[in-house]
Amino acid sequence: MRELGLHDDSPPDSKPINIPSSTLPELPPVTSSFDSNQFVPADFGLFSDIPAAYTTTAPLNQNSDAISSFEGLSGDFNGGGAGSWNVGFDYVDELIRLAECFETNSVQLGHVILARLNQRLSSPTGKPLQRAAFYFKEALQSLLTGSTRPDHRPVSSSEIVQTIKAQKTFSSISPVPMFSSFTANQAVLEALEGSTNVHIIDFDIGLGDQWASFMKELADRAASRRAAAPVLRISALVSEEHEKESRLIRENLAQFGRELNIRFHIDFVLIRSFEYLSFKAIKFMDGEKVAVLVSPAILRRVGTGFLSDLRRVSPRVVVLVDVEGQKDFGTWSHRQAVIDGLEFYSTLLESLEAANFNGDGDWMRRIETFVLFPKIMEVVEAAGRRRTPWREALVGAGLRQVGLSQFAEFQAECLLRRVQVRGFHVVKRQAEMSLCWHDRPIVATSAWRY
Repeated sequence: MRELGLHDDSPPDSKPINIPSSTLPELPPVTSSFDSNQFVPADFGLFSDIPAAYTTTAPLNQNSDAISSFEGLSGDFNGGGAGSWNVGFDYVDELIRLAECFETNSVQLGHVILARLNQRLSSPTGKPLQRAAFYFKEALQSLLTGSTRPDHRPVSSSEIVQTIKAQKTFSSISPVPMFSSFTANQAVLEALEGSTNVHIIDFDIGLGDQWASFMKELADRAASRRAAAPVLRISALVSEEHEKESRLIRENLAQFGRELNIRFHIDFVLIRSFEYLSFKAIKFMDGEKVAVLVSPAILRRVGTGFLSDLRRVSPRVVVLVDVEGQKDFGTWSHRQAVIDGLEFYSTLLESLEAANFNGDGDWMRRIETFVLFPKIMEVVEAAGRRRTPWREALVGAGLRQVGLSQFAEFQAECLLRRVQVRGFHVVKRQAEMSLCWHDRPIVATSAWRY
């Protein structure tokens, strides 16, 4: 990681990762035409060993029966209907009982149930539901034993590399990241009305790769009008432990901006500062048009109180991207978090298996470990907290939901056809655009304005 300008704080007994200068981080190449590949996360180099996804039209595993509590949860229930509940899938019932221990403060019983689950779910193997159950068991165990990672502990350099590789693989085999990026970018572009002086406030920037395609579109629009070079500022809210990723994001996007002749600048605002100062922690300039991106994850973390200050910022649009398939509850019990989480993540894992990227289980495990499990941890840790449902909070702040254009819907469907994995389809309902796996929403994008 020293070649990336980062201090390598990996354990001393681990093998160092050598990154040659020829494979320094780089963003997706500039393309002259619309290309779904531009929505794949930044390359970051050294990842030639990542398997490419290959398309499939093979028939998918279908449920023959489903446990009524989950209404058809993934393709793991092979016959037997409700009578098979205790034959092979008793761990689901045990997992729910473990979650209920947090509501009743039954710590001792929780440890007893956990001991049985550790025998039953000793590793993330099996079908999607069983693997999802393993990760929820691990998350509940961390919560029960108090072994969750403190927010202030920096992520090691090796973890960053593994996370980037896993995210890139996820993006190469699943249309979920592509759909999320495209719909969010399109909602912002439609609201900007041709402005070339743009300020994005991103509450969930991730690795920042989604802004490469946005920058390309911004540059192309300016060139077509023979306008001055666009100005793009991004204010990204990050936690302290993501300092190293922030440095990579800055370097990559700044370089890409120079190649596109965009006057680009990015500021990183600590979530802790924002919680104290709200939008006073963010710099604003005259003449710029503001767009805000939020997610259920950030609303869980910082609450919805800041939305009352949002009108002062005068954003042209507020875009919410839900990549967790959450039901918009207020207070979310641990029990409900596990039930909904098992349904969502087993569905997501099932969709990944359908992509069948060379049948390489090792890469599936990396996606699960470095992309999905951290999200499961966040969901479990946030359960039980009192909160206002995000839709209610947005309406309460004076925002109204507006639909994405027919062009955005058409383009999203075109992108999806390129993936050629049976089972995914675009659904537009109540001004919200969703990507579904069969009848299960996987990601949903909505746009809100004053």
